[in-house]
Amino acid sequence: MIRLCDLKISYRIGSRVINAVDGVTLTIPDGSIVGIAGESGCGKSTLMKAIYGDIQAPMHLSGGTIEYGLKGADGRPVTPATIRREWFKSISYVPQSSMNSLNPVIRIRDQFIDFPGTDSNKKRVLERARDYIGRLGLPPEALDSYPHQLSGGMRQRVMIGLATFFQPELIIADEPTTALDVVVQKEILMLLMDLQEQMGNTILVVSHDMGVHYQVTHKMLIMYAGRVVEFGDTESVFADPQHAYTRMLIDSLPTIGDDSMRGAVASAAGAGGDRAYRVEAELIEVKPGHFVARPAARDGAPA
Repeated sequence: MIRLCDLKISYRIGSRVINAVDGVTLTIPDGSIVGIAGESGCGKSTLMKAIYGDIQAPMHLSGGTIEYGLKGADGRPVTPATIRREWFKSISYVPQSSMNSLNPVIRIRDQFIDFPGTDSNKKRVLERARDYIGRLGLPPEALDSYPHQLSGGMRQRVMIGLATFFQPELIIADEPTTALDVVVQKEILMLLMDLQEQMGNTILVVSHDMGVHYQVTHKMLIMYAGRVVEFGDTESVFADPQHAYTRMLIDSLPTIGDDSMRGAVASAAGAGGDRAYRVEAELIEVKPGHFVARPAARDGAPA
């Protein structure tokens, strides 16, 4: 179980400090797929990097705490100071544009063999890798290929294979279906669902596609301007959204036979900039397991 308490992540650019994540307090339960949605620049990827422990200048932790609820190899609780030791052991990360993260001049098999924390017996690792990618829907000969010889969907499966090879307790997938056609997207999403069911771990999925969240996730986290505006079970969030920004995101989904204009709804946020749906950092439980942020009084934002 991951607990975030008043988490603040900032970027220092010259004399300016930009709060990309601004006072997030949240508890993410174990054994679930949690979707994170919101417009570009709202802090989704920054929050995921902070949880993963990939905090590098100009990004820095400016306030708050992260509790992972995990124990390292030494039996001690994992902390932000020690989380990097758990990379691809207890926690793994599928980054944006992950298909391009594979080393283009090394065969896929060598990327499995040279992976951090692998068995010193390379032959045994290779045998395990061949068996594992087969379960991910890849032919065994894919291991002998270079990345450019594989399709986009195959490369994405390889990345997911690398991220899940050690059965980590937490997987962060930052837009795992970007640039894939709808058929391959569905295959990748079904693969993530199957892996989560088999391993019983927690997966955090970042996506702009609300349809993806509806199909795959158990819980939904909606972010706007660095803060959480709504959090709850996916069914509850879609059936009864409590915040105007959440309703706008859901209304953006196309409906067969609906040819109405959505421009006016979408422009409501753009017209107000970051102030349009500004909220306080505190979340209020409006129904069991369903939380919403109060509008910032000084902005007069819609609720």
